[in-house]
Amino acid sequence: MKTKLVSCILSLAAVAALLPAAEPQQLVINPLIRFDLFAAKVSEAGIDRPRRLLKEAEFLEAMREPGVVLLDARSGPMFALRHIQGAVNLSLPDFSEEALARVIPSKNTKVLIYCNNNFRGSPVAMASKVSSASLNLHTHGNLRSYGYTNVLELEPLLDVKTTRLPMAGLEVELEQKKGGRP
Repeated sequence: MKTKLVSCILSLAAVAALLPAAEPQQLVINPLIRFDLFAAKVSEAGIDRPRRLLKEAEFLEAMREPGVVLLDARSGPMFALRHIQGAVNLSLPDFSEEALARVIPSKNTKVLIYCNNNFRGSPVAMASKVSSASLNLHTHGNLRSYGYTNVLELEPLLDVKTTRLPMAGLEVELEQKKGGRP
């Protein structure tokens, strides 16, 4: 049995030696797509993130500080439906060095972020995402990649009907017309 196995392996090796050698596969590296750098930024953010999470009262207090930018990175249509009053909208797919510089004055400006997964009670404008795809995670990592170092994130899951954070947008206006609390 052992002899047959060795014989079989040697036969396969001999056949493989007769086959034309395959060209080595060239590794194409796109300098504009770097997973290694992305992974490093995600790792940095993961280590730093716990100390950058704010409770509702802390977030509300930080919103009142001069020079703070409240950034909503959701799509324009969802922002129009409902957002925290005073937020600026720059959709995550639109992030670029120039676009970010237009809404955030400097790399050390305090930037507050939130996303759909911080709110319940607004299933269209604030539709929940799976936890591993939460927009806050992407926004924080992207801002870090662009060099923004002072990013703070709303931590809790809040109800849009009872949050102390002021809401604005078309849904809020409709609720106010119907006599409900924004």
